[in-house]
Formats: sequence, C-alpha cells, structure tokens
Amino acid sequence: MSANPAAVLQAPGQITIENRKIPQPGPGQVQVAIGAVGICGSDVHYYEHGRIGDFVLEAPMVIGHESAGTITALGQGVDPSRMGQLVALEPGVPCKTCAQCLAGRYNLCPDMRFFATPPVDGSIAKYVTIDAAFAHPAAGLTAEQAAMAEPVSVGVWACRKASVTVGDRVLVTGAGPVGLFAAQVARAYGASSVTLTDLSPFRLEVAAQLGFDTQRADEPLATDSCDVLLECSGAAPAFKAGMRALGRAGRAVVIGMGSAELPLEVFALQGKELTVQGVFRYRNCYPAALELIGTGAVKVAPVLTHRFTLEETEAALTLARREPNSLKPVVVP
Repeated sequence: MSANPAAVLQAPGQITIENRKIPQPGPGQVQVAIGAVGICGSDVHYYEHGRIGDFVLEAPMVIGHESAGTITALGQGVDPSRMGQLVALEPGVPCKTCAQCLAGRYNLCPDMRFFATPPVDGSIAKYVTIDAAFAHPAAGLTAEQAAMAEPVSVGVWACRKASVTVGDRVLVTGAGPVGLFAAQVARAYGASSVTLTDLSPFRLEVAAQLGFDTQRADEPLATDSCDVLLECSGAAPAFKAGMRALGRAGRAVVIGMGSAELPLEVFALQGKELTVQGVFRYRNCYPAALELIGTGAVKVAPVLTHRFTLEETEAALTLARREPNSLKPVVVP
C-alpha cells in the first residue's frame, strides 16, 4: 500500500489509483485520515461526462466529497485538543472575504474550493487537509454515519429554505439517497405527513420501511395535497406533477439536478401564490445534520447499501449500472 493512495479521475470513464504526496496542514488546517466517503450523483456525473454545468474537468482530479475521518495532524493555531477527533468534512471552504461570504451566504462564494469540483481534488484518498473550521466534530458516530452529514445537510438546507414546520404536508419527488434524507429531515422538523414518489419499487420499499407514505411517480397526485414540494429527482415530469399537487401558498424547493429546464404553469404559480426556490449546496447545516444523525432522527444505515475499497472506486461509481436495487455506495479507504 502506498503512502497516500488516491482515486483520480483522469478523463470521463477513466479512474486510476495513484500515490499522492501526503498533504501537510497549513495554518488553521488539519490533516485527516479518511475513514469513509459516500459516492454522490455528482461524482458519477463527473465520471460519465467530465463536467457539471460550468464545472469542467480539464486535468486529473481526485474524486469524492462526502467524507469523514480522524484528525492526524494539526496546523499552526489549531486547538491541540482536536488531535484524534472523528470529524465530518464539510467539503466547501469559501474565501471568507467576498460580498457573498460577508453577507453570510458562503455557499454562494464564487471562489469556493469544493472537494472534487474542478480543479479542486476530492477526498477518496488516505489523507486530506482542510480548514479546521470545516472539520466538524462527530463524537459518538461511525465514520460512515459522519460522512452522510454531507447529503443530510442538503436536506436540512432544503427544509430551511422551504420553512418546513409543524403540521406541514410534504411531498418529496425522488426517493434516492437525498430524497430519503430530506424526507427524514422534514419529519424531524415537524411535518405531519411526508410522501415520497419514485418509479423504482426498491426505493419506494426503503421509503416505506422508514415509515413514509409512498406513491409511484407515474400515478396522478391529488391537487392541493401538499404544502411543501422537495424536488429531488431532477426529472421535469416529477417537478410538474409536484407543482400541481401544491396547495395555496405552497413552497417548492428544487434540489435534484437533471433537466436543464423545468416547466412552470404560470396560472398556478400566480393563482396559488406559489414560491419556487433553488438550493446550491448548503450553509451552516453540518451541526444540525450531525445532531439529527446522532439522535437517530435521520437513519443513514438503510441508505448505505454497498461498500467498496479505495482500489474499487470505479466499481462504486458504476454500481447503479449493474445493480438497480442500490442506493448509496461507500468507499472505505
């Protein structure tokens, strides 16, 4: 085994395992020995297409961004008590000085350095370094649980944007990992009912086992049947159906990435005074996500269906092609 093996995306459809130099923490940083990395849909998209929107792979890049591990070295100025902590790594570190950062919207920082977003290397490696403030303590959790703070944070941010509160009827279109996590967050925030839709019987069965109402995505939804739509599929038909299901003053949040354009029925948008928002990653959500996981309000085990070694990263990225009854693969370096 090399000193710092890493899974490197060379080009679309090409992963190599390389020995990278062990990174040393600079001032205010920590070095982390990675314990688990979840595979996200964006990782798969980079593997298959080499780009997501304006983010284009132009040079080899270490893949992976849903990660957790143990602090193994400290940079200057970092509290010595942090040595040996299990931490969840918030993968996007902003510049902290631009207009968006100063306004508190650090997730919209134009100079954000986000793991596995070109040209920034990701975290499927033995060691990485990161700003200490973005290495969140995860005492009492396993590395796999802590790594899921990333997709759970997406659900937290979406529920905050939608102002999910006690008594809300929530519809989640798309029962993949993010949809299943967002649904659990919505329930924890007080939703009186949460319904998930999907075309996959396997995913709907997992949703039902987690205690949610389910419905096939190709079956009609009742009008005025929900207060909040969390669109997690990225499919235009799902968004259209969900918007029709919203009641008056309903709130929709677009989470899934897929269709470049989504249909909006202007009469419904105006007549019901609907609100439609996008989300870009998250901000200030990791502590809440870790708390929800730690208390069991969000269960991650049912979503983690397959595990791979670092050397098997390419197999993890192509899992969905081979195994329709899969959700979240995890790489365990």
